[in-house]
Amino acid sequence: MHLLDWLAISAYFLLMLVVGFVIRRRVHNARDFFTAGGKMPWWLAGISHHMSGYSSAVFVGYAALAYTEGFSLYIWWACTIVVSLLLGSFVFAPRWVRLRVRTGMISPLEYLAARYNVPTQMCLACSGSLLKIFDVGAKWTASALLLQMFAHVDLRWGVLLTGGVTLVYSVMGGLWADAATDLSQFVIQLVSGIAMFVVVLAHLGGAGALGSMWAWLPASHHQLFHGPYTPAFAGAYLLINLLSYNGGTWSLAQRFLASPDETSARRSAQLSAALYLVWPLVLFYPMWAAPILLPHLADPSNSYALLAQSYLPAGMVGLVLAGLFAHSMAMTSSDANAIAAVVIRDIAPVLLPARWTEGERRQLLAARLCTFSFLAGSMVIALFANHMGGVLGLILLWYGALVGPIAVPMLLGMLPLFRRSGAAAAMASWIAGIVTFAVTKRFSGGVSLAFTVGGPVCLSFFTYVVVGLLRPARSPRARELFTAMAASEGSYPLSSEEISTTP
Repeated sequence: MHLLDWLAISAYFLLMLVVGFVIRRRVHNARDFFTAGGKMPWWLAGISHHMSGYSSAVFVGYAALAYTEGFSLYIWWACTIVVSLLLGSFVFAPRWVRLRVRTGMISPLEYLAARYNVPTQMCLACSGSLLKIFDVGAKWTASALLLQMFAHVDLRWGVLLTGGVTLVYSVMGGLWADAATDLSQFVIQLVSGIAMFVVVLAHLGGAGALGSMWAWLPASHHQLFHGPYTPAFAGAYLLINLLSYNGGTWSLAQRFLASPDETSARRSAQLSAALYLVWPLVLFYPMWAAPILLPHLADPSNSYALLAQSYLPAGMVGLVLAGLFAHSMAMTSSDANAIAAVVIRDIAPVLLPARWTEGERRQLLAARLCTFSFLAGSMVIALFANHMGGVLGLILLWYGALVGPIAVPMLLGMLPLFRRSGAAAAMASWIAGIVTFAVTKRFSGGVSLAFTVGGPVCLSFFTYVVVGLLRPARSPRARELFTAMAASEGSYPLSSEEISTTP
């Protein structure tokens, strides 16, 4: 790291703080804080959705996979997200907007009380929130490890720096600040990613290396499916991404909730899909080329950082590092906002006196305090974890496997096809997914990677459907919700009071 690199990093963090303070003036109540008042333009929501969809762990963990496995990474990761979002743009994105407009909800889990019941809503909300604080702590660790790798900064200072800046702008500006910083971060990672792409391409001999590079790599590196990353694994990942990227990951649901209408929500999902289709080709190209430029690398997870340090001029290394931070900070700030929405709107009304969160001013204050507490708690977890690498791998694996059981009743509960599945089906689905994951981890020998990843969500889906058929739910409140979600744009809105007081 040279002086210009440090200046680039400093300018990046300063920009994030400035954006947070400027956007603060747009936040007047909890609706502004959690859903941008339902006024977010489709292009901003789409970019924010994309930026919040993956963290800097991609440049460590996926860099290693690109180095060892090759092109198959693009197929089972990026392409499955593209298909998921294109399907979801017609199925799920419009329903999120209808729920906000016609029920007044501003939390991704708020409708579950009417769709199932309050205990089911609380179970999903509490388990998801607890799991997410460890997941975000792991992401702080990933960012700090990158800073340590590039600049030899102590891990604790790396956590405090990246987490502290994110904490400030998230608490100040809510979802508006998250989206505005996502846009700034998108531009930064666009410039840094293209710079890496061009530099690596130049060292390989120019534009002709786009195709010829694959001849210099092992034949397995240009296969669509390789090793444990089989078509079955891709199918399992498609199911997980279909749930996760269409709202099962709560922060991504907020991008649809923030859209002013159904058309905007649909466009934002399609824009995010287009970015996932094109951008990973640019992003992963240096990682795919790394075995040529950095042969016999002992730790492939260092490949992207070593390429930047080896081939980029002073100043650009700092910009690339800022681009890596951008993804983690975008994802963690979005997670914090989503968790705060769930806590304030879903958990607090059940556990705390009503006067604590009554009124717009108190809800906004509670939202900021909750966001602060969540981010601070996740930073403490990152600071006091003794074995960072092991904790990082463990938590990311657990979250990836358990997000499905939480998302199945949440997403499928929006579809009329599954109207027979009620609270019993939702709870049984959640339990089945967790038990499947625990059994898979306990008896992992001989179990394929496809089943390890897809088993919990597939069993959750199967249980949700079967229990719904065997023990169908008959809830007037759920019928009201389906009416609200099925109605076309411009129909008479159904208020939150009507939903909550339906017998």
